[in-house]
Amino acid sequence: MITWRRRFHRFPEIGFQEVETSKCVASLLRSFGLEVVEGIAGTGVVATLENGSGPTIGLRADMDALPFTELGDIPHKSCNHGAMHACGHDGHTAMLIGAAKYLSENRNFRGKVHFVFQPAEENLGGASKMLEEGLLDRFPMSGIYGLHNWPGLPAGHIAVNPGAMMASLDSFEIQLEGKSCHAAMPEMGLDPIVGAAQLILSIQTITSRRLAAQDSAVLSITQIHGGEAINVIPEYVTIKGTFRCLDPKVRQKVQQLLQEMVDTIPLVHGVKGRIEFFSGYPVTLNHLTEAMNIRDVAIDLLGESKVHWNIKPSMASEDFSYFLEECSGAYFWLGVDEVEPSKPLHNAYYDFNDNVIETGIQFWVALVEKLLLK
Repeated sequence: MITWRRRFHRFPEIGFQEVETSKCVASLLRSFGLEVVEGIAGTGVVATLENGSGPTIGLRADMDALPFTELGDIPHKSCNHGAMHACGHDGHTAMLIGAAKYLSENRNFRGKVHFVFQPAEENLGGASKMLEEGLLDRFPMSGIYGLHNWPGLPAGHIAVNPGAMMASLDSFEIQLEGKSCHAAMPEMGLDPIVGAAQLILSIQTITSRRLAAQDSAVLSITQIHGGEAINVIPEYVTIKGTFRCLDPKVRQKVQQLLQEMVDTIPLVHGVKGRIEFFSGYPVTLNHLTEAMNIRDVAIDLLGESKVHWNIKPSMASEDFSYFLEECSGAYFWLGVDEVEPSKPLHNAYYDFNDNVIETGIQFWVALVEKLLLK
């Protein structure tokens, strides 16, 4: 499994371009005797292992890398300049292949397992694309499960919530239109920069004054563009940003408040405002029964001291959320920190901790054997 993982690390491929990764995954799964379907969402792979009649569940691993250059100095450093496995998807893939191999050789279950190897988790919504292409129609399942390696959690520990694990992600672009004029005669124009300043300050009150303290949300202005000449008040200013929430209702409320502020606050300065929203990933919202399945299996396998229930959710986002909107399931974190903490995810020096591969495989096997009792 470590050899496979490091091979994936050396030859990373970004979203919807996981051609060689996909071929390698499919070839290994076929060699174990699994029924393999390729080409779902372009480079996605689904392998099925059946052992008698019984329930059907899905296990998912994401395969894509990130589009930036690795800076670490390790023997299996990325050979593909401008791409690296900085999020540990190489580890996710290797662990799920390992679980498939073990289960194919030790069929201590009755039912069916779909091993879902997903492309393009990083920002491109590969899970949504797989669903659009009929994943759940072609491979029905009563529940689907996914994991992510997690710096900040001790190696071999598991964390899961009976609700939100990761936040939704949405972005927006605001266009303010004023009236250009000479900077020495601002009364002759309508200043969109002043309107933008007022609007930005007002937007910051959404999380501090318009939402309840218990409603977690992060709203950030990340770009502002306007003007070309030092002595000219511009005609237009563009503002861009993101917001992340842990509750779908809060997500809707933030969007509503942004719309209201853009419609009204710039008008005080005679400036017109409009906003366009770009929907990203939904909240990664676990289903209770499936979250409890993860907790119970993890306690049986690792002991209660290594299992974290109701841990603080992350405001980062994950497209496994799309699966959870369409199918019962749950998503959990597998800790990777040794005595020396791991580098953070999406860091140019990040490398998956091979020491947790065994734990990941043991958990997948134990989950299958518990849910598909022989």
